[in-house]
Amino acid sequence: MKENKQYYIIDKEVLPEVFLKVMEVKNLLETEKAMTVQEATEKVGISRSSFYKYKDSIMPFYEKGRGQTITILIKLMDEAGRLSELLNYIASLGGNILTINQMIPMNGMALINICMETYDVQMEIGAFIEKLETIAGVQSIKLLARE
Repeated sequence: MKENKQYYIIDKEVLPEVFLKVMEVKNLLETEKAMTVQEATEKVGISRSSFYKYKDSIMPFYEKGRGQTITILIKLMDEAGRLSELLNYIASLGGNILTINQMIPMNGMALINICMETYDVQMEIGAFIEKLETIAGVQSIKLLARE
């Protein structure tokens, strides 16, 4: 039987402290990869059972809606398969391309404007862009917009 969940938007200022601490633990676990749940809950000052009880029930507002949309400008070498590699890598990291525009390549370089949704990207946008810059043929990437 499908569970019928209801969601509410609540001002952070009126949330019970335990929910805010659960979010602190989640943030610690995300940013400090080597930290265990036990270490994070001790650091924040809640029990592991409280964390596990509420961890799937609280998240930032944007996580339940559409993902953040970013627009990037990429300078890419004009070689067979380079764009395909780039697009596949974006998909493997969880990026969902909404629009793509490529200028006619000149002097062996193509300028590509990509607008993408980053809902499933499991890292900060800066780290995501740094990973894209490691792809062979990528000369530069510039973040143009964040929505």
